[in-house]
Amino acid sequence: MTRIVYLNGEWLPENEARISVFDRGFLMADGVYEVTCVLDGKLVEYAGHAARLHRSARELGMVLPLNEEELLAVHREIVARNGLDQGMIYLQLTRGVADRDFAYPAEGTPPTLVLFTQAKNVLQNQVAEKGIAVALLPDLRWGRRDIKTIQLLYPSMAKMEAMSRGADDAWLVEDGFVTEGSAANAHIVTADGVLVTRDLSHALLSGITRGSVLELAAQNGIRVEERAFTPAEALSAREAFITSATNFVVPVIRIDETAIGDGTPGALTRDLRRIYIETRRSAAI
Repeated sequence: MTRIVYLNGEWLPENEARISVFDRGFLMADGVYEVTCVLDGKLVEYAGHAARLHRSARELGMVLPLNEEELLAVHREIVARNGLDQGMIYLQLTRGVADRDFAYPAEGTPPTLVLFTQAKNVLQNQVAEKGIAVALLPDLRWGRRDIKTIQLLYPSMAKMEAMSRGADDAWLVEDGFVTEGSAANAHIVTADGVLVTRDLSHALLSGITRGSVLELAAQNGIRVEERAFTPAEALSAREAFITSATNFVVPVIRIDETAIGDGTPGALTRDLRRIYIETRRSAAI
């Protein structure tokens, strides 16, 4: 089935959607994006993703061409048009079309807004059942990782390097501390059961799933510490896991050559995944 995509106010078959070669997203990676999970044909944690999209746009001096009600309506319509039950909506906003120059137009350039869907079985996720391995790699990204920009070359390179080492993904390390994964937030559980994750700053993205998992952990009597942790702490952790919009909570069972805990998904990680799915599924809109 050919997907229907949204492009600047039009609904088009995917093979008919066209963007100018002069779009600054294409030329300069001058844009931001969001990924919203779809479960049972509904939007999971939509409010958080919409708020983060607006923040990212503001940080780059961009303005969304749709108001809040219109943006939600487009998300719901793209789900309906594509008959999506489980998967994701990808949204990308760029500064729009302008002649190539490092200095971008201060105003008057209509932005480019694109949305498309991807089907994915987010509930029966094999990696969530067996866990993943990660490789520790240097964090060589730019300094504003709190903005969800489309400049994703180094995260892609890091993931490919991790895979070449026999791992599934990378955890990035800067100044002796883990920042986050290539496309997910990183968490560990200490020997005494404390959930530790990096505190928010320009060094990492404020994950929507990350925030919800920390909230759920606190509600269920799990002590949470938001602070930087070292690779050594990660290697000696009782459990480790990642969080992201469509993977929810996924156990990390090996870091480099070291098994985490007993090398199988931990009980706390499995509980948090179950609780997250139950609560966010029931609250989806």
